Amino acid sequence: MQARAEAKHIRISPRKMKPIADLVRGKNVKEAQSILKFTPRKGAEIFLKVLNSAIANAENNHHMDVEALIVKEIYANQGPTLKRWNAGSMGRANPVLRRSSHVGVVVAEKE
Repeated sequence: MQARAEAKHIRISPRKMKPIADLVRGKNVKEAQSILKFTPRKGAEIFLKVLNSAIANAENNHHMDVEALIVKEIYANQGPTLKRWNAGSMGRANPVLRRSSHVGVVVAEKE
């Protein structure tokens, strides 16, 4: 049995999110929460919210024991990109790509 939570269209690039996901993948949820709480990055705060939501889903919807949960999957995939333009030299336009992420966490009971 596993429980999941997702947050979509988060305005931070997946390139900044993936190293934070690597910190907690496979860990116990209590340990993962403490790691994310004390990681000084914007992405850690987002992952912590999604992890807490996945834990609540496991507890309330699937009646799982919170103490036995581990982070089975954690990911930050590419979301839609906002394409903007900045003025460039000699009347040209330079592209600005504002990337977004789809963030997800899957928790499961330890076997």
